[in-house]
Amino acid sequence: MSHAFDILGDPVRRRILELLADGQRASGEIVEVIAAEYAISQPAVSQHLRILRDSGFATSQADGRRRLYAVAPERFDEVDAWVQRFRRTWEPRFEALATEVARGKKARRAEDSCLPLARGAGGGPVSGSQERETYRPSPNPSRKREGN
Repeated sequence: MSHAFDILGDPVRRRILELLADGQRASGEIVEVIAAEYAISQPAVSQHLRILRDSGFATSQADGRRRLYAVAPERFDEVDAWVQRFRRTWEPRFEALATEVARGKKARRAEDSCLPLARGAGGGPVSGSQERETYRPSPNPSRKREGN
């Protein structure tokens, strides 16, 4: 059996698998899309489909005169196992990114807590042309200032 990445290294085969990821497709549909995108012949597309089927990445079944192809998820376990070895190199970076995003959200919430107060005539609503004053909560009066 070929190594998974030898099979997936070809952009045409990757594109076919992307099409199949959305669900089962007839070979004619696949040929139509691939031939238009890559300017290759029907026999060339059929050869890629055969390679995907023979390598275990796709399955096919006859449906009358049509042949239906689908993704065979079992073969992707080999790909996932190989990629798993490298996850430890990028997962800490994603965790650090998530921390920074959370900090940014917290800072925006703190800024948003300074609600604008309306200064309308007679206490009425403010129109778009009237000025707004920003309310900022005063420091907690029960806390003593440093140095006092």
